[in-house]
This record gives sequence, structure tokens and C-alpha cells, in this order.
Amino acid sequence: MVAAAAAARAEGPPRGRPRQVCSRPYFVVLMVFAHLYVLNVLGLLLFVHLSAGDGPGAAPPPPSEPAPAAPARRGDARRAPALPRREGIKVGHKQKVELVPNKVHFMKTLSLKPLLFEIPDFLTEEECKLIIHLAQLKGLQKSQILPTEDYEEAMEMIEISQMDIFNLLDHNQDGQLQLKEVLTHTRLGNGRWMTPQSIREMYTAVKADPDGNGVLSLEEFKQLNIRDFHKYMGSQKVKMSDLVRNSQHTWLYQGEGAHQVMRSIRQRVMRLTRLPPEIVDHSEPLQVVRYDQGGHYHAHVDSGPVFPETACSHTKLIANESAPFETSCRYVTVLFYLNNVTGGGETIFPIADNRTYEEMSLIQNDVDLRDTRKNCDKGNLRVKPQQGTAVFWYNYLSDGEGWVGDLDEYSLHGGCLVTRGTKWIANNWINVDPNKRRQLQFQQEMARYAKEGDEAQNEWTVDKSYSNMHVEL
Repeated sequence: MVAAAAAARAEGPPRGRPRQVCSRPYFVVLMVFAHLYVLNVLGLLLFVHLSAGDGPGAAPPPPSEPAPAAPARRGDARRAPALPRREGIKVGHKQKVELVPNKVHFMKTLSLKPLLFEIPDFLTEEECKLIIHLAQLKGLQKSQILPTEDYEEAMEMIEISQMDIFNLLDHNQDGQLQLKEVLTHTRLGNGRWMTPQSIREMYTAVKADPDGNGVLSLEEFKQLNIRDFHKYMGSQKVKMSDLVRNSQHTWLYQGEGAHQVMRSIRQRVMRLTRLPPEIVDHSEPLQVVRYDQGGHYHAHVDSGPVFPETACSHTKLIANESAPFETSCRYVTVLFYLNNVTGGGETIFPIADNRTYEEMSLIQNDVDLRDTRKNCDKGNLRVKPQQGTAVFWYNYLSDGEGWVGDLDEYSLHGGCLVTRGTKWIANNWINVDPNKRRQLQFQQEMARYAKEGDEAQNEWTVDKSYSNMHVEL
């Protein structure tokens, strides 16, 4: 048996069984060395990467993995925090908003273009009555885009050639001025709302349209004396119903030391918009407006486009930059209805949620969608005044980087004709300069003045600078 076993061992494994390449212990040792080798290679690569990052010539991180942003420092435009912006989701969507303790408010999306919301019961009945009372105590004055008596003087100060005027009015650059092309620039008038009929009357008075077709060619325009237009406009007696805006208004202070209701409204606006106090607290005060029967405000935008040569009203003093043009830079509008209107007085958004926007399409076949005395029923969206309700919208788009972008032309809106009774509203505008550097510089200076208790600051701070304002920006 022993001999047989020895012989079997000498002959090797039985036939039909595969011969093992290596033993199990050998395989385990091989795998251990392989893993150690891989770990050493990875460690070496990590060492080289970290060593390269420590030197003065270290390469920046790849774009796909940016370094975490450092906390924003005041005055550093590149590190400015993004402006919060509410999401509309879809028309009709409702979301809860926390405005005051122990009360739930719902915000409803009315349109996406512009981004427009409605918040019922934003103000109580008592608060509405108090605001009206404070406005009456302060005293209201007529609202007007441009005082009629100053029109001729203002026009003479504008240095612009006749050819430049023609090119400005000739929207489609076809070398002819259509009636609707002239009508789109009604703000160039003396505060009077221009209609196709009033344009034709003006043409007849100054003999501007010899063939009477309502179209001015370049040659016809060259034969005109622009001063004749100015004199004609200045000589016309304008009724209140003929104005771009027929209302009265005043401004109520909301800053430190103001009535607690005024302060509370500003706090609610801050929570509603989610904008920081350094922006909201240094925006315009509350504007209160009264529309009597027959009152209206033709469709307009609350702010204007901002170009490199344009200054914002609230930052121009701090920036200390000269600019030929100035606008109000109202990023957000919050409008409050202070009473229930017996007849008319809706807020109209003529082109809300249109697929496209074309300025010339606002006027078709002598029907001007901006005319709130005649054509409010033809607009896309009308908001009925309900006491205590607030509506708010963004006048600017986002620039894609969390700051103010282009003007949202869909924010065109107006006040429909009040057919019965009286309409009271109030406006809170939140001012943000699309130029981030100027806005942050403004915030920095306002914070410094407040900290130092500089008495000079109280003389020109934004919230008080509108106390004697007559012309709305």
C-alpha cells in the first residue's frame, strides 16, 4: 500500500483533473502585492497634485469644479449676493407666504410675462383707511408726466437734429412715418395723450401732410419747422381727461420714526419680495394715489431701460457720475388697493403672457391697446380693485447671474377709467441699479451714514427726497 501510494505521487495527479497553475497561498500573496502597487501609484499621483497646488504657479481649479465662493464683502460687485426672485410656476398657482405672525397669506400667480402675483388681505381695512387719512393730511397734488407750461422750454433744451428725430420715429426704417410710429412716442408730447385723430389735427394745423394720407415721407418731414410742432402743442388747451395720467398723489415716509403701520408695510414688502433690508429700506417711500371719477393712467412701464449712458435716480449722487439720461430703476412694483371701486378702475396688463412682443402691434386700425379710457376691455389681463389686496411684479428680467437684466416689456400696465366713485391705491417701488458696482457702492455709503449718524444724510436720503416730488419718474 505504501509503495502504491508512493508510485501514485510519482505519477502526478489522476488523469482528467486539470493541473493547478499556482497554489492558493501563492495567489493570495500575488494579490496583496498587486493592491499595494496600485495604492502606491494613487498615493504618488495625489502627492504630485497637492505639491503642484501649493506653489505660486498653481493652476486654477477646472471650470466644472469652481472653488466655493467666499462670503460677500460690501462693495465687491463680483461677490454680490444674488437678488432673490419669486417663482411663478404657472398661471393660477398658489403658494403660502409668511408676511405677519400667526396669519397665513396665499400668493396667486396671475401671469408669467410679466412675473405677476396677487396677494389678498395684504392690508387690513383699518390700515387702508389709515393710509388714505395720512395722505389727506399730507395733501395731494396733481400727477402729470410733464407740466404743460414747461413744455416749450424743455423741448428747446433737447439738442437733437431734425434727421435724428425722423430716424427716432421711423421704427421700421422704411423712410416714412406712419401714424402709429408717431403715437408710440407720445411721452414726447406736453403731457397730452396723443390719438390718431389728434395727430391728424396737428398735421393739418402745421401743414405737415400735403396729400392728407396720414404718412410723412422724409422729404415732407425735411420741409417742416419743428418749432411749429412745439408752438402748436404749447398753444393747445389740455383738459385733465386729455392727459397721460389724470390723478392726484402724495408720498408717505416709511423710514425710521415713521408711523408704525408705514414701517410694518415695509417689513411685509421685504418678506414678500425676499429682498434684503439694505435695498428695501433705501428705496422710494410709499406713493398714495387718488383717481376721481373720470381718472385714468394710460399704459406705461414703471421703469426705463438702462443703457451705459443712463443713471439711476437713487444712486446718481453716490456714484458721482454724469449721465445724459436718468431713470428710476424700479426693479419691483408692489401695488395696494385701498378701497373697493364702484365702477371701473381695474389695473390692465394689455400684453400679459403674449407669445411675442412688438411695439408696433400695440396700435392696429386706430385701436391703441395702451389707451385705458377706451380700450381696457381689449387687454389680456385686468385686475379688479379689492380693498387690502396687493399685486406685485418684476419690471426687469434676470440677467441669468442673479442680478437685474433687461427691462421686461410685458410689464406694460395702466389704470382703467374710473366710471363711478373714487379709486385709492398705493405703490411701493423697490429700486435696484442694474449696475451692480453702483448699487453696492450706494448701499455701502448709506450704511456708513447711518452708522455715523451723519445729519447731512437725513437731508437727501432716498426715502425723504421725494417729499416735494411733483413729476413721477
